[in-house]
Amino acid sequence: MWVYLPADYAGQPTRRYPVLYMHDGQNVFDEATSFGGEWGVDEALDKLRAAGQDATGAIVVAVDNGDQFRSDEYIPWRSAALKDQPHQGGQGDGYVDFLAKNLKPYVDAHYRTQPDAAHTGIAGSSLGGLISVYAALKYPKVFGEIGVFSPAFWVCNDSLRAFAKTHRAASTARFYFVCGPKESETMLPLMTAWRDEPARPGSALRQSSLSRPHRWAAPRVVLAPGVSGCVQVHV
Repeated sequence: MWVYLPADYAGQPTRRYPVLYMHDGQNVFDEATSFGGEWGVDEALDKLRAAGQDATGAIVVAVDNGDQFRSDEYIPWRSAALKDQPHQGGQGDGYVDFLAKNLKPYVDAHYRTQPDAAHTGIAGSSLGGLISVYAALKYPKVFGEIGVFSPAFWVCNDSLRAFAKTHRAASTARFYFVCGPKESETMLPLMTAWRDEPARPGSALRQSSLSRPHRWAAPRVVLAPGVSGCVQVHV
């Protein structure tokens, strides 16, 4: 687990900050550890801060995936679409439970956070986008800001939609969906269907389209709060 703190964290001992949880932690901050290109979260957020576009700052928590077990961790159910693959999903529910029940309480206890859902975000790319939506559905009182980059809904869309019928995101939740025109044929239709999902009345859903193919570095251009300083934490 990697934790980034705002530049003014040490100098503002009474201030509390929003928290953004991100999947595929290897990709978030460092080219040396990335498996598909660094997302440049620290650089992007520092630029926004320098430009005066970051009013609050934020703590960013990046959680590494389990390498070859990534698909298992980020898909809540076994996927028929991956039936010929060695890792077909099924552990995503446990992973989201860990985030909500173990990691978030740890972070809230050890850092000066704003722990309510309105100040707690979760974001990821591809399967990370998929599991972020699942997390918002299962824990609407925990995750209120959801970043969904090139989501891999295709691996279990029917199961996820069935789950959404009985597990709704909070009406105050804000979703940011983004993909590009060079994605797979199913990407935009599936993402648009989730954007228009009627089960989330009143939620602030936004969609953007970037002219790029599906790639791991998607969040580089759209992240917002400013942070600096990194420490690796073992929980």
